[in-house]
Parts: sequence; C-alpha cells; structure tokens
Amino acid sequence: MNLQIPKLRDVYKARKIISKHLPRTPLIYSRKLSKILSFEAYLKLENTLPTKAFKVRGGIYYVNIKKEEALNRGLITASTGNHGQSIAYAGQLIGADVTIVMPHGVPKVKIEALRSLGAKIIFHGKVYEEAREYAEKISEEKGILYVHGVNEPLLYAGVATMHLENIEDLPRVDVIINPIGGGSGCSGAVIVAKSVDPKIRVIGVQAEGAKSFYLSWKKGKLTSTGHADTIAEGLATSKAYELPFMILKDKIDDIILVTDEEIKRAMKILLEVEGQVVEPAGAAAMAAAYKIRNRLKGERVIIMITGGNVSSKLLREVINMKAWWE
Repeated sequence: MNLQIPKLRDVYKARKIISKHLPRTPLIYSRKLSKILSFEAYLKLENTLPTKAFKVRGGIYYVNIKKEEALNRGLITASTGNHGQSIAYAGQLIGADVTIVMPHGVPKVKIEALRSLGAKIIFHGKVYEEAREYAEKISEEKGILYVHGVNEPLLYAGVATMHLENIEDLPRVDVIINPIGGGSGCSGAVIVAKSVDPKIRVIGVQAEGAKSFYLSWKKGKLTSTGHADTIAEGLATSKAYELPFMILKDKIDDIILVTDEEIKRAMKILLEVEGQVVEPAGAAAMAAAYKIRNRLKGERVIIMITGGNVSSKLLREVINMKAWWE
C-alpha cells in the first residue's frame, strides 16, 4: 500500500476536482459561543454537505482519480457510516457499483442514507476493524476495488480541502480543533495549516472509550485497545493506523479526550445556541473546546463540525437535556 503523505499541492489538486461537485461549506463566527467560551469561536459547518459529513470530500476525489478502475471492478469499503456514504455518493456520481461492510449497531439513519445512495450493505462484526477485515477478504475473493477508509492518501488530500477553505476564510486563525476517528480530518488540518504557518495549533479530539490514537501518540508507537465504547460511532476505532500516525505524531499540538456525556452536552449547546443538528462525532470538537476553554482565552479558534447524521432517538435525548451553560 502506498502510504505517501499528501502535500499542500495535492490538496490544491484535489480542490480542482471537488469544487465541481461540492459547495464550499460555511465558516461562521458565533458571537454567543464566543461569549460562553471566552475566545473567538468559528464553526466550520461540514454538516451542510450533501451527505452531512466531511468525508464526502475524500470519496469524490478518490473515485474521480480511480474512475476507470471503479467502473470496471466496482468499489468496496468498510465504514461506520460517513465514510461509506462518501464512497456511495461518489460512486453514484460516476455510475459505479458500491458495497459497504458495516459493523452491527450503526444508527439506522446512516444505514438508510447508504441505501438511498444505491449501495449494497453487508453487516459484519461488532467494531469497525472487524468490518474492515471482512471487506478486504471480499475484495480479494471477488476482485472488487477496495478503498481503505484510513490508510488511503487520496482520501486525505480530498478531506484536507476543508482546511484549505478554513485558512482562506480565516487567515489569522490561532487554533483548529478537529476530531480523530481514523484520523484523516485532523491530518488534513496538519497538512494545510502547518504548511501555511507552523504556529497554527492543531488540537485533536478522541472519545474516552476509543482512545487508541491518543495512546499511540503518547507512547510514540502504534497502539490498539482492541475495543471501542462510545456513542460517537464516527470515533469508534479500536486501533490506530499507520498513515495518520505518520502525519500527526510529531506535528499535532495536543489531543483531548472527551466523555460521551461531554459529547452530548456539546450537541446540546450547538443545537440550542446555533441551531445546528450535529452527530456525536461531529460535536466532539465542541466538547473539547468547552473543556479547555480557559486555555484558549482570547484566541481565534475554528471548531470543526464534522457531521450531522444523528439518530432521532439520541436527538430527542439531547433536546431534553438541561441547558447547563446559562
């Protein structure tokens, strides 16, 4: 597998293709959140994309580069939802067959979204890694083009275009906070921001119950917990992967761990203060921002809102939570 780290020029190349298919997402300044957090808070609304998640950027770029092969062989990948949607959406654009292997327990809203995009869905395993291994097996047996959801550099170049937009829209940003599931989003922040100005700080966020990447970063070597226990299925990886570790190990400035309760509170504040419907993984950066707000006083901070595919059951629970910040 080619694990070449994408450069800034690769991100610009990806943008030329992606801009033909996707709108630029808003970066909004929130006066209310800025008052609550005591820093200048900007929200990057990736939940406004057609699949309601940032990963579609990577899917569109990958499928366009691999178009001929994708049409001839079809595509298969493993996903807990948003990556699968990105490949299904991009596959539909070119007319390629797409198969998604998912672990059991993925929210119904994400399953239905995949089916609406014409993807074939296979359920296997309890966590992402089990689904991934099964997808690789099917790829080998049937000759289908396999898209690795974490170790595929083309996905990173595509995803990083959201951070290109960030720097263009807020050149004087001090801090970017981005969740880490597999790691492509946070890697994109490092690739772009550190190329423009090494002083821009990139802070990653992981769930307490799925902290393999955090442990890997702390230990300086790839680490697997073997399990993932979090409501944020987009962060529910039980191991760290080579490509994001190569990109982030020496360049990310910090990684914050957040609990499921902190994530739900972040979903609540985004809904009540800014009217944004955000899934758990998509609210993780907000949870971290609130947790370390005293460290960020007076700074210009971009909080990545990476996805909005939330189940109605969880959304009702969040709506009924008490607004604690008032």
